[in-house]
Amino acid sequence: MFGRIYSIFKGRNREFLRDRSSLAWNLLLPVVLMFGLAFAFGNDRNAYTVGVLQDGEEIVADQHAFLGMRYIRFVATSDREDALRKLARHQLDLLVEFGDVPRYWVNPDSPKGQFVELALLQSEANTPATIEKQQIHGEAVSYADWVLPGILGMNMMFSSLFGVGYVVVRYRKNGFLKRLRATPLSSLEFITAQVASRMVLIMGITVFVYTGTHLILDTRMEGNYFTLFLVAAVGAISMVSLGLVVSARVTSEELAGGLLNMINWPMMLLSGVWFSLEGAGPIVQNAAKVFPLTHVLNSARAVMLDGATLADVGPSLLALTAMSAVFFGIGAKVFRWGQY
Repeated sequence: MFGRIYSIFKGRNREFLRDRSSLAWNLLLPVVLMFGLAFAFGNDRNAYTVGVLQDGEEIVADQHAFLGMRYIRFVATSDREDALRKLARHQLDLLVEFGDVPRYWVNPDSPKGQFVELALLQSEANTPATIEKQQIHGEAVSYADWVLPGILGMNMMFSSLFGVGYVVVRYRKNGFLKRLRATPLSSLEFITAQVASRMVLIMGITVFVYTGTHLILDTRMEGNYFTLFLVAAVGAISMVSLGLVVSARVTSEELAGGLLNMINWPMMLLSGVWFSLEGAGPIVQNAAKVFPLTHVLNSARAVMLDGATLADVGPSLLALTAMSAVFFGIGAKVFRWGQY
């Protein structure tokens, strides 16, 4: 059994490594994107972002004149610790709370925070109550720090889905799978070999790209490298397994490409590759949780930017493991060798 799996595993690796165009694309695309985005968006955001500490999602501008100001993006939050952490990382320019005791938090190291504070105090000038001020310190998180997990995750997603889903359909169309069926190889062994092969290639490329960009751009890494590697590995397995579901019975390369893009694009847009979903509605945020990439990016950013431990990202790892088991089981169950 293991000998048959290893033979398919080795053959798939050789096929990929001999395809120099695909290998170069997987190596160069994330690097070019990372350096291009770091150069283009290396400065701070152009808009002011203020967190509003409250219980509900809807921000009522009538409760304070400051909330009606233009050119400021207000984001409701009920998690004080999370909001203060974002303020320390300069992801929020100011945090306000208009309760029984009005107060605000500002990071004195944030240039934008000082301007928003002036706007708040100006709006407070005609209010008899005095707002309480508190300070919190912390270094800014650059866009390069924040977007690096997104680019690596996006590259893993494309490599996982197309590297397995599209390839298996091609095997089926050109008759390669039909010839394999004449051997003692079972569908479970073939799928296991495909997952293992793609995992080795994905993790090798991801580690190479991360190491290079981390050393050159000096991106932030607050957590443990093993935890980050585990997040990437479990996430890659889930996305490879998802690619197998698509390729299990499809016989047309055109249909496979369409189905894979139908999965890729919503996942890329809603999983937080390029921008945060903090300002999005609860429906969008909950919908994003069905995608494996969302759990991968949230966990990776928590490890890299906040120093999250294995216990902190445990729920996301369990969700990814459950997705992998479901996808792998479906793929093995409905897999067929031939076109008919």
